[in-house]
Amino acid sequence: MNEEATRRRATVHDVAKAAGVSLATVDRVLNGRSGVRAATAEKVEEAIVRLGFSRDLNASLMARARDLKVVFFIPDGSNEFMDSLAEAVARRSMLALSDRMHLSTRRIRALDAGSLAAGLDALDPRDCDCAVIVTSEEPEILAAVDSATRRGIAVMTLVSDLPGSARKHFIGVDNVAAGRTAASLLGRFLPQGGKVAVIAGSLHLRDHLDRLDGFREVLVRDFPALHLVGPLEGHDERAETQALVAKLLSDYPDLCGIYNLGAGNMGLVAALEAVGNKTSPRVIAHELSAPTRAGLMSGAIDVVLDQNPDGEIREAITAARALALGAGRHIATDPIEIGIFLRDNLR
Repeated sequence: MNEEATRRRATVHDVAKAAGVSLATVDRVLNGRSGVRAATAEKVEEAIVRLGFSRDLNASLMARARDLKVVFFIPDGSNEFMDSLAEAVARRSMLALSDRMHLSTRRIRALDAGSLAAGLDALDPRDCDCAVIVTSEEPEILAAVDSATRRGIAVMTLVSDLPGSARKHFIGVDNVAAGRTAASLLGRFLPQGGKVAVIAGSLHLRDHLDRLDGFREVLVRDFPALHLVGPLEGHDERAETQALVAKLLSDYPDLCGIYNLGAGNMGLVAALEAVGNKTSPRVIAHELSAPTRAGLMSGAIDVVLDQNPDGEIREAITAARALALGAGRHIATDPIEIGIFLRDNLR
């Protein structure tokens, strides 16, 4: 009998024996219930990892009286990446029905914390098992996440995290690493140094803050000849971002680099193409979409860092299923890798 076969057949009895606890204690830890000392819970979790224990979620789902219901809250507006996320949910909805999962999407005005908080507060645990949210980091959102969790709704963050909140899981790239990657690329593109502008959607978004932190870290450490202009906020809107970039190019004729760590890329490309060859800063943007593809092909954008929206939704559905079925504290999802695209490797 090989080790892999043994690990697949691990049961709650094996976990209880390995941890030296009762079945009731294992059940409490698996379902995140109170009444277990921290040291005891740690023993159980170590046994789970050591044995490779995994609950049979298919059996758990079949035993439920009703199907799982998962609600995605995704910002609306001119952000093409958010549209890609909503489209990915729609593509997977029919397949999810065969697994007794109902997926629905609610589009919320971008960066409108009040609307998202109200949407979370209105969720009924009889009609929603898990809420997946793309959100900024605001006090009313943190309160709404905590309230939903107390009502028995598992909340998961997507793309941008809420560390310190009651959310159960996060799906997204390592945004600090994304910012470091952007700085490393620009530093190599611009060995002569110079001014580099940074445009964010909002500094209330954790993913944008993390990208900015990573970007600054590498600039200070490895490329001191590059001088930061900004960050400026374009609020992920194409018109606002276009006006912002046009003003940057006018105010800083010697600008040699732009890092757009948020959205609004259609506006970014329009502003860059409007000046033509009068100025040619090196440009890095996020998310492979129709505007960024066009920017790569025209030469307006040099590099696009992508996070695969379809892969994120796939992993979010997997995690939501495990959370709603009480799979315990160990939610296993595949990491979301950062894709690096140039004109030469577009797929």
